[in-house]
Amino acid sequence: MAEPAVLLVHGLGGTQYDLGSMHKRLKNAGFVTHSLTLPGHGTRPEDLAGVRAEDWVDAVMTKYAEVEREHDELHLMGMCMGALLAAETAKRTGHGRKGRLVLLAPPIFIDGWATPWYRGMRKLLYQVPGLPARMRVEEEDPFGIKNEQLRAIVKAKFERGENFHYVWVPLACVREVDRLRAWVMKDLNRIACDTLVVHAREDELTSLRSADYLAENINAGSATRARVVVLENSYHMVAVDNDREIVARSVLDFFGVASAGLGSAVDDPKMSPAEQSDLVARALHILKTEGPAGLWSLGIPDFCWFQPGQNRTSGVLRGSKGARRLAAWADSTRFRAPGTPVYNAGLAVIPATLTDSATAASDGAAFASSGVLSLALRAGKLLEARWFPDDVALEDAYFGGEPISEGPSPAELAFEQASRDVKTLPKAPDNDALLQLYALYKQASVGDASGDRPSLMDPIGRAKFDAWAERRGMTAAQAMADYVALVSSLKAR
Repeated sequence: MAEPAVLLVHGLGGTQYDLGSMHKRLKNAGFVTHSLTLPGHGTRPEDLAGVRAEDWVDAVMTKYAEVEREHDELHLMGMCMGALLAAETAKRTGHGRKGRLVLLAPPIFIDGWATPWYRGMRKLLYQVPGLPARMRVEEEDPFGIKNEQLRAIVKAKFERGENFHYVWVPLACVREVDRLRAWVMKDLNRIACDTLVVHAREDELTSLRSADYLAENINAGSATRARVVVLENSYHMVAVDNDREIVARSVLDFFGVASAGLGSAVDDPKMSPAEQSDLVARALHILKTEGPAGLWSLGIPDFCWFQPGQNRTSGVLRGSKGARRLAAWADSTRFRAPGTPVYNAGLAVIPATLTDSATAASDGAAFASSGVLSLALRAGKLLEARWFPDDVALEDAYFGGEPISEGPSPAELAFEQASRDVKTLPKAPDNDALLQLYALYKQASVGDASGDRPSLMDPIGRAKFDAWAERRGMTAAQAMADYVALVSSLKAR
């Protein structure tokens, strides 16, 4: 496959949320992203008790082999324990032939400022029969997050029992992480690929010794020594904390796309003139036949439509939520009579006329507002579109109403309330209802199912993916309404 790819690996007790917005930022930059749910994760903490470090390594290696066949260029990236797994996978597969390696907060040493002085005694506890499986290691404040507002949100999520991260793990799990750490520390000079280590100076779990150790030992003696970025305003969860923008920019720069994925035009569109012309032609066809809401099919995940003025059509509409809100008013609007596009540094500027077939102006003539369209392009995708009408007041008078609010709509508020209510049900829903809840929530918040179907080794993930995929084509509005109705029926029971 021509598109470069990144395989992302989450941390202990976590999910893809450990990596913050990296999935989206990488997709915006033209990468295909792949991920997996590690064995014992995505269900209950108790399910981790019998999982071995070998199971995690085998799962990542299996996923790597599957993805490697699909892409000519493949990068590895992991967070916390996922960084250890990414490093071990790179070592065992000779990953340097395929791409680069990114290690976020790798815990080579468990010696951060919040770890207790008696941390070394845990190895004695491992020897007590039955104790490692029964003893719990709780997730405690500061939850790896320095940002106080975000930390409060995470704490509230834990208190509500939201399944985005385990609130505890068995001591047996920590024992397996220790075994994994020992594997990673051996033969680091076998990692032959360019490596980036991102580590916070104030990481409460693992000190900068970990980053220094990796930098000194990865491919020691060669020119491909690991590069280290030290963050000054974060704790352990570097991809979501105060320095998350530095993390994202450092990763994109390391992958050679420093300006991409940031929601703005770039000097180099990574497209030939013919490819730019073809993309603009397809965009103009959509604007003539479907209206601006159809442009999202050609855009990056965070594609944005900008419309000026003080009326019900104006606003900044970004991502899937922006597409839904734009569709609410743009069903009958079309862009006609486009002029000849002018191209410059990833921008296409086109004269055009906005029309509305649903109604006519007060004087009986069809509504027509002339102006200029600006389309930002990169790597075969639209980054953003801007409409500049010659007469903003004309559109204000015609469309009327208030600009589209960036706050939640009534339907979105009901959906958010239902997602909170489902956590307080006195009786847990059965498996069928849980799958329906998951599928509707994903369809409403993300859209159609994407990515790879989990393997037979992950039956729970596979069932969840299949339930989500069955809703393919369902609108977000319908999915939100069905979700609210299902939660209401569960409460009534």
